[in-house]
Amino acid sequence: MIRELGATSVSRPGWPVPRVIRWMALLAAFFLGVMTLLRVALYLTLDRATLPLAQVAPAFQLGLRFDFRVIASAMLPLLVLGSIGWLDPFRDARRRRAWTMVLGLFSAALLFVYVSDFLHYRYLGQRLNASVLGFLEDASISAGMVWQTYPVVRIGLALIVAVAVFVVAIGWAHRVAAAGAIPSRRRVRMGWFVGVLLVCLVGIFGRLGQYPLRWSDAFNLRNDALANLALNPVQSFISSLDFRQSGYDLAKVREHYATMSAYLGVTNPDAAPLNFERREPGRPGTGRPNVVLVICESFSAYKSSMWGNPLDPTPFFNQLAQQGLFFDNCFTPHFGTARGVWAALTGIPDVEPVETASRNPTLVDQHTIINDFTGYEKFYFIGGSSSWANIRGLLTNNIDGLHLYEEGRFESPRIDVWGISDKNLFLESNRILAAQTKPFFAVIQTADNHRPYTIPKEDLDEFKKVEIPANELKRAGFESLAELNAFRYTDFAFQKFMEAARREKYFDNTIFVFIGDHGIGGNAGQMFPPAWTVNDLTSYHVPLLFYGPKFVAPRRVHAVASMVDLLPTVAGVVGIPYRNHAMGRDLVRQLEADGGRSNAAFIVDHHNKWVGLLKQQHFGRHQRDDRSRRERVWADFASPMPAGETMPPDDEQNALADAFHQTARYLLLHNKKVPAAKGSE
Repeated sequence: MIRELGATSVSRPGWPVPRVIRWMALLAAFFLGVMTLLRVALYLTLDRATLPLAQVAPAFQLGLRFDFRVIASAMLPLLVLGSIGWLDPFRDARRRRAWTMVLGLFSAALLFVYVSDFLHYRYLGQRLNASVLGFLEDASISAGMVWQTYPVVRIGLALIVAVAVFVVAIGWAHRVAAAGAIPSRRRVRMGWFVGVLLVCLVGIFGRLGQYPLRWSDAFNLRNDALANLALNPVQSFISSLDFRQSGYDLAKVREHYATMSAYLGVTNPDAAPLNFERREPGRPGTGRPNVVLVICESFSAYKSSMWGNPLDPTPFFNQLAQQGLFFDNCFTPHFGTARGVWAALTGIPDVEPVETASRNPTLVDQHTIINDFTGYEKFYFIGGSSSWANIRGLLTNNIDGLHLYEEGRFESPRIDVWGISDKNLFLESNRILAAQTKPFFAVIQTADNHRPYTIPKEDLDEFKKVEIPANELKRAGFESLAELNAFRYTDFAFQKFMEAARREKYFDNTIFVFIGDHGIGGNAGQMFPPAWTVNDLTSYHVPLLFYGPKFVAPRRVHAVASMVDLLPTVAGVVGIPYRNHAMGRDLVRQLEADGGRSNAAFIVDHHNKWVGLLKQQHFGRHQRDDRSRRERVWADFASPMPAGETMPPDDEQNALADAFHQTARYLLLHNKKVPAAKGSE
């Protein structure tokens, strides 16, 4: 079958290497050089103040191995198939054109992945992974956001030009390879074939050892920025496909049951049926106040005024926080809006590894404490379409009697892919709520603090954009003026809403709750210790505010809080009895019990595959499937200790993180809803 590895003529003086192998070597060098330049380009976009050049050599060295792995995988078919006579790329022009076309398609795919990876990393702070496939579920919305955010036409034209350059380079390499001498002896050709085959196989395996090179080896660098710099987007994407399946390990759930049930305060713990249910009695004398829950898009703590951001982007919310019960150490369990909405409404971290839980049809049946607000009208307001991420299914399937307001039901004009502006969303929601005669539980989900950062022209007379020098933006944690002004516009929308609500009769009998759906990864600079930036806690740290002068006294609480604690705390403040089968606790009750010292906030990073837990001033994390890779840091931003100092791992903290993770996997499939009347017994 093996012909002559490109041999079609007698040997000539020169380098006696088969032409297919010469072509492979030239192509490999070309692709490796391009990938290295692209990694350099990525490094130039990072914050080099926290990642100096002297520290990046290990990332580039490991990156070369990841890159070579991809190149070896692409070159192996050329070696094997090109060595077969009728597929020899040097046999005639037709076969040369066919192979050039195949390699051109590979180049186009490679460049597309790199461009997607670069945009994904700039947008979410994470390298490309299989979670992007979830956007195909909402293709029109995702396409609209991309079109409105990025210069798609220019990117497309640049890709076409780049692919053309690659094709020219492939053709040049073919001509150079064809011009050299070839070995005439079969034994020499076979020796070259076997040798290069072994090089390709070793390159694909990644190392000479028992185990192959894995994406997780990047995190041995013990720095997320270095790890992300080292990763190859092709490998990152393919590796994440392995974690697409849902499910749980019953043995591990039982192993952690005692830890989890004790933390949650299960009344009648029983490991046999895995009972997690708690029936919480109501608090007398609170009446039946309304609840307005605002889920705030990308409300990142370190970018906010409440923590002293030098640009003071949220002055109104800062004043509001000083007048309410403000938890300044609240964390979301994960990154992403769909996951945040899920955790807020169900009380269970979305531990689905790739697709969000809301997109999984087997998980659509979920109990929510909102249903325990019997006799309340239920509202959900979103400026765009709730079909995004199948949020509509989560809402309408599980919230009894829900009044869902989304695009098409508002009078205000649509301004971008996310629907109407946040200001108009608040004002239209306020008009609807002001007309109610029964108590209500309303959720308002904002979107403007999100690319493409649209600010309506109608508001520019009253809302004034600011111009800030780039160095000041950077010191304050903002990537661009557009981001800063969008964040300021969010605060403007909050102010307009609260001013309008104060004029309505329902205001005095309402508890307003604000929580960020997630943070934004980035450099918190001097505002927080480096532990927050290095460990990416900025992606999860959000404000949590309860505002209602008749119901909650002003207080700033530093005890750890989690998004999953949201609804149990709301129910506790309102004073209703409720059934809790999920993972949250009443934060106010815990303050009364132990000052919140036992509180914990679980975090799962689906891309980097680690789980972590914040408890008091300590943050510990470890690889999801490898507890030997663990670390613990002092994470309190008010602490006098050296910033981000590494501490000995805490077995109890690691065990609780694993308990959260395994229990969440189980509860996603075992948190079935019950009728509202029964749920409030």
